[in-house]
Amino acid sequence: MLPCCCWIQPLPLLAGLVLCVAFQAGGEPCPANCLCPDPHTVDCSSLGLTSLPDSIPLDVRRLLLADNLIERIPADFLVLYSDLVYLDLRNNSLSAIELGTFVTSSRLVFLDLGCNNLTEIPAGTFGGSHSLIKLRLGSNPYLSMVSKDAFSGLTALRELELERNALYGLQVAAVSQLPSLRVLRLEGNPWVCNCNFSNLFTWLTKNSDKLPSGFDGMECSLPLDGRRVALNQLSEDSFRGCQLTLTLTDYLIIIFSGISVSVAAILTSFFLASTVHCFQRWSKANKTDEEDGDD
Repeated sequence: MLPCCCWIQPLPLLAGLVLCVAFQAGGEPCPANCLCPDPHTVDCSSLGLTSLPDSIPLDVRRLLLADNLIERIPADFLVLYSDLVYLDLRNNSLSAIELGTFVTSSRLVFLDLGCNNLTEIPAGTFGGSHSLIKLRLGSNPYLSMVSKDAFSGLTALRELELERNALYGLQVAAVSQLPSLRVLRLEGNPWVCNCNFSNLFTWLTKNSDKLPSGFDGMECSLPLDGRRVALNQLSEDSFRGCQLTLTLTDYLIIIFSGISVSVAAILTSFFLASTVHCFQRWSKANKTDEEDGDD
């Protein structure tokens, strides 16, 4: 293709230069079938895409890919889009997030991965996204594991959505290390009221102001019979049996028991050794008497 200044020769030189600069400033063309309402927004929603579109402008800031059939985000896809601040991937077919995908997304502020097929959020999944303010991970019906370091480094995160997933438990460290957290959604998960859940329940009780509707809509099943119980019907006393507190007397009993077992083991060993020694001496003496009798 000839440079733009060649096919605008009939125009005055100044006007031609202005149009040439405007053409180049416009960046790459909008991807096929997508909408680009402004120079930094690409909207490819609801197009039935099974993979990420080609020819996305490098200076894109808002990338909308919701309501497609995208199954994978290549780990190096976002390397070229360092200006990206808004990424909407909700309602696709993503089953995993490759490690390192968001390493270069230092300006990303909004990320929606809701309504996908994610199964786990490993440690360091969002490493590099230090500016992230809102993260949506809700309505992933197979999401049953979130690492305690899944959100490590997200010091600016204010809103975290994990509702309507398949979470039976969640380590407190996963949310307690988020200093800016203001909104946390956890309703609609099949929580189990065991001792592993007790620490999370205690933390949620102390931070109930972060739950938009409090404990409403949150239930857990009892370990013995599977009966569902609303969390607002429980208290920290409900998990009293999970908290093992030893008194000085308990420690003395444990120490005394350990010493007693050790002493008993030593005495038993000594008794067995003595018995074997005596038996050997008796056998030797008896054999000598038999030999003397034969002589």
